[in-house]
Amino acid sequence: MVRLSGLVAFGSLCVAAASFGSGAAPVTGVWQGKLSVRGAEERIVLRVDGATATLDSPDTGKLGIPLQSVEAGDHALAFDLSEPKVVFHGKLSADGSAMTGTWAEDGQDLAVTLVRLAQAPDFHRDGTYLFQSHCSYCHAPFNATRAPWPSTLRLMPQATILAAIETGKMQMQAADLSHEQRVALAAYLGVAEKSLEPGRADACGTDASPMANTPLWNGWSVDLANSRFQPGDAAGLSKDEISRLRVKWAFGYVGATSGGGPPTVVGDRIFVAGGDGRIDSLSARTGCVIWSYLPASQARTAITISPDGKTAYFGDIQGRAYALDAGTGALLWSTDLDHHPFAMVTGAPRLYEGRLYVPVSSAEELAGANSKYPCCTFRGSIAALNAKTGAIVWQTYTIATKARPGATNAAGTQMFGPSGAGIWSSPTIDPDRHVLYTGTGDNYSDPGTAASDAVLAIDLSSGKILWTHQLTADDRFNIGCVAEDKASCPPNPGGDFDIGAPPILRTLGNGKRLLIVGQKSGVVYALDPDDQGRMVWSTRLGKGGPLGGIEFGAAADARTVYVPLSDWSLDPKSGGGLFALDVASGKKIWSAAAPAPACLATPGCSASDQAPATLIPGVVFAASLDGHIRAYDSADGRLLWDFDTSRPFQTVNGVAAHGGSINYAGPVVAGGMVYVVSGYSINAGMPGNVLLAFSVDGK
Repeated sequence: MVRLSGLVAFGSLCVAAASFGSGAAPVTGVWQGKLSVRGAEERIVLRVDGATATLDSPDTGKLGIPLQSVEAGDHALAFDLSEPKVVFHGKLSADGSAMTGTWAEDGQDLAVTLVRLAQAPDFHRDGTYLFQSHCSYCHAPFNATRAPWPSTLRLMPQATILAAIETGKMQMQAADLSHEQRVALAAYLGVAEKSLEPGRADACGTDASPMANTPLWNGWSVDLANSRFQPGDAAGLSKDEISRLRVKWAFGYVGATSGGGPPTVVGDRIFVAGGDGRIDSLSARTGCVIWSYLPASQARTAITISPDGKTAYFGDIQGRAYALDAGTGALLWSTDLDHHPFAMVTGAPRLYEGRLYVPVSSAEELAGANSKYPCCTFRGSIAALNAKTGAIVWQTYTIATKARPGATNAAGTQMFGPSGAGIWSSPTIDPDRHVLYTGTGDNYSDPGTAASDAVLAIDLSSGKILWTHQLTADDRFNIGCVAEDKASCPPNPGGDFDIGAPPILRTLGNGKRLLIVGQKSGVVYALDPDDQGRMVWSTRLGKGGPLGGIEFGAAADARTVYVPLSDWSLDPKSGGGLFALDVASGKKIWSAAAPAPACLATPGCSASDQAPATLIPGVVFAASLDGHIRAYDSADGRLLWDFDTSRPFQTVNGVAAHGGSINYAGPVVAGGMVYVVSGYSINAGMPGNVLLAFSVDGK
């Protein structure tokens, strides 16, 4: 397609008259036309007023491009642009209502007809113009900001997009737009609600069996150590049965482009934060709906069930924690953990001895792309709540002091700091020492702090930080560092090397204990929790990066830790792979390279393995942005089973569903079933909206 964005980028314009006569100028006025090439069209508007003229190109986000040396003629108009090289020659129709001519650019002669308009169009509420002028850089295909591609945005409901730009994570990017402009932008991009196919309730009915208090996979992991190792009895699957896994049922989410959070399995029930924003309790065997609850904002955490099976806990993306009646879905309480506008809960709450430990992270890093935003003021925290009432017992911040005014950026905006060090993952509980362990993310602005990209040990009773081990110092980063306008990016920024995966606590045969920590830097570490977090070993697996290294976590038994590698890049064939490391030494036992993706023609496809691994005796499961879930022999990395979820599915609730990339919601194995959520569009990835349940032979 011919692109006019270069007009402003180079700004060198020249207009010349072609044998114009004297007197009044018939070409004076407003002219509108379209350039058509390869089936695509771009609107252009020429505004001529005597000796001045401007050009509007709304479909490239440019208005009022000034043209110089304008002379109005009787029968024709010609102008040229020097960079890019464009030449236009046009002639008036006999009645003066149209101008036909040739637009020559890049060796192509494009026929164009400009029609005289009685009134100049107003593009300030035009969805295409608003997207191109405010959003297109960050949302372009293969963008570095990790934003969803336009093809993904066009699958989202208009209401979802409007909420994101008015009160959600994108509010700062749309801060200079009026409400009417935001509505126009959402209408241009999204799907009208009436176009979305409604799903039938598919309720289980009054004959649904009562809930059995038998936790099979509760929250992020099956244990307090966050090992993601499911023992054989609870898994209900053997290595010999893996090749016979087939889809038993599928559940779709209306209007969703991501599948949602990972399932929790208790008895014969599933609890899951769905891609449509609802919390669902489903039958584990059939997928029918037992109850559904709509929180104030969407959730992506795993659901945590109380030991008595009566209460379900989770957090949402506006920094709230919730407790629901696990039997009925009725709200018991909700607690605001942080009133910062970008605060969110992404890690599953951890319940232990009557207290609920909830991590708090944020999306303020995204706001750094807007140079007018005073970046940044959020600081990560973890809160201990009374599990019965939701009252906050203590809340510990990763940065002790609130952000203070700092330097002024190039746009004249006051910057703030220190900031960031959010906690993205579910905390790890150490009952022996009565301590929790958690990892933190990077700082968003200057100055750097000692608690960013670090592992913290926190006393469960008081919330006191007992020790801190920083893995990467001075990692200051926000999305402004990869945006078009980098005014809010800290000088000499870091690599965005968050610890997004929860530490895994393992005990060796000799009684020695280790914390296994994966980082986005591409390095796996072992720390000694009994010696102030002293480093025992480190092993580099990949290059690392903003979406590189170890994203959401590993799985481990007493001897081996199994680590998926992301190392996402703009090349969809690069990255990915699974590594087995000796827990005691960090030495590589085996590795399995990522298979070549079959989806290369699909936006968001990648070989990157970002989802957390899941382990059962003899088998390790991994999932990829290419939409595949794979099972490997844990002894040697041999591929046992491979299923491509990136395809349509017939669902038990009648919703049109399609799989896509698999990301933070890793596989869950319980009771002879394998559950996986497919579809991810928050960062790089292929959209999808389905929860899949596999069983042996689909029975």
